[in-house]
Amino acid sequence: MKKVSILGATGSVGVNTLDVIERHPELFSVIALTANENIDLLYEQCIKFRPKLAVVVNTTLADKFIAKFNGEQYKPELASGKDALKLAASYDEIDCVMAAIVGAAGLPATLEAAQAGKNILLANKEALVMSGDLLMKIAKQNNSQLLPIDSEHNAVFQCLPIGNDRCEIEKIILTASGGPFLTKSLAEFEEITPEQACVHPNWEMGKKISVDSATMMNKGLELIEACKLFDVNVKDVEIVIHPQSIVHSLVAYPDGSVLAHMAYPDMRVPIAHALAWPQRINSGVDVLNLTEIGALEFSKPDYHRFPCLQLAYDAMAAQQSATTVLNAANEVAVNSFLNEKIRFTDISSVIDATLQDIEHVVVDELDVVLEKDQQARSYAQSFIRDSLVRH
Repeated sequence: MKKVSILGATGSVGVNTLDVIERHPELFSVIALTANENIDLLYEQCIKFRPKLAVVVNTTLADKFIAKFNGEQYKPELASGKDALKLAASYDEIDCVMAAIVGAAGLPATLEAAQAGKNILLANKEALVMSGDLLMKIAKQNNSQLLPIDSEHNAVFQCLPIGNDRCEIEKIILTASGGPFLTKSLAEFEEITPEQACVHPNWEMGKKISVDSATMMNKGLELIEACKLFDVNVKDVEIVIHPQSIVHSLVAYPDGSVLAHMAYPDMRVPIAHALAWPQRINSGVDVLNLTEIGALEFSKPDYHRFPCLQLAYDAMAAQQSATTVLNAANEVAVNSFLNEKIRFTDISSVIDATLQDIEHVVVDELDVVLEKDQQARSYAQSFIRDSLVRH
């Protein structure tokens, strides 16, 4: 029986992970669950799955959370604060950690899980974007297996040969839905609202990742993630628009073969694969019916329409701490857009200005990552305050 810790249990990935686990009580045991603020859902999850440890990151809610167990025979060990995430990531009994905290907040705990030699189910792409070389190094040193949860990278993982003796590949092809504004007139982009940007045509996601999909920065981050995770050059990763989100990624080989992974767009597919790897289990998702789907479309991305995608390519080509800066500036810009302080079209301007201003250095330890992350956030916030006026 695999013993699982879920960092970010109340988010969409965490909820879907528990859905898969609930289908296989004989295979998985939940040891730790964490949440930031959604203590009501965390309490419900604790009552159902009975973890030994529950973490509430927001310390002001810790007492309120534990009070919910008054009168209950069961009560988990409670820890609170950001450092408590590291405990949930390295708990002795744990076999694998679902790293599903969005953004830079999940990085320290993910590194802690790698240091502790846990198998990491990686849904936090920012961990690789911010400090991919460092994470991969620590994981290798401690025999920590990284299993990607992003549907695209999980698809690539499944299309690669099993084992360490992987043959040479020609290129990796990541598919992108194009988000909600694939065919929207560019003249209307300045008037895009946060509500419009958060409605994805195929996936149900949180606000931040939905905006990233709308700008295609999500795919830019996945480009960087693929380079780090699979140790390939940026020029060997191609992105194609595929509105149906049925083909999740492809791997091309020198002999002309191209292997594709196909499934309905449901996060439980990659989650079930990573949880059970190297075995296969039922995810709760129907087997693909191609005759019902009909046509599948593919096209090249428009970098004028999606400048964030080009910025991601540029940052990955620059390497060093450029990808850390890119991620930090994007988080600040997206948050400002969601709070209606800047326009949708300003997001790329904030990222571009920050990338040009911050010096890029070699990332060889966590302190360097956090320093560059903070520098980028401070600059991006200043740029928004001083240079952008929301009309």
